[in-house]
Amino acid sequence: MKGVKRKKGFYSISVVAKMFSVHQQTIRLYEKEGLISPKRSSGNTRLFSEADVDQLEKIIYLTHQLGVNLAGVEMILKLQNKISKMQKKMNALFEATQQELEKEQETSKGVIKSSAKTLMKLKMEAKKRNKQLKADGSEPQTFDVDNWEIEYEEDN
Repeated sequence: MKGVKRKKGFYSISVVAKMFSVHQQTIRLYEKEGLISPKRSSGNTRLFSEADVDQLEKIIYLTHQLGVNLAGVEMILKLQNKISKMQKKMNALFEATQQELEKEQETSKGVIKSSAKTLMKLKMEAKKRNKQLKADGSEPQTFDVDNWEIEYEEDN
């Protein structure tokens, strides 16, 4: 069924039947079973949209190519619809999570930059003090940076 060129718009049942090489009565049965729901014109003629034709293509593939009965087709279509909805929800959740991670990353970069500047400032002040102490003949101060404890708050 793939590769059939279609124009946008609505199709009559005869055109759709020819498109898929099936009898019109087969299409009416699919409608009766609730597998497709074409619109109706003011004269009660079935009008098949692109979505209806796509749905019909799936139904015909499942029934004619794979041999699935109509009850099976109904279950498959319902499950495909549920899977599609769940996939959209998961994609939205992943996108929101990604955005939140990017925000946290930017915040962390800012904190790290600020901390690095503060440490550099402290280091420079310590060097100046040690130079002054050496100039005065005093013993320079040393710091054991390996045993510093860093305190931080966790967001719960």
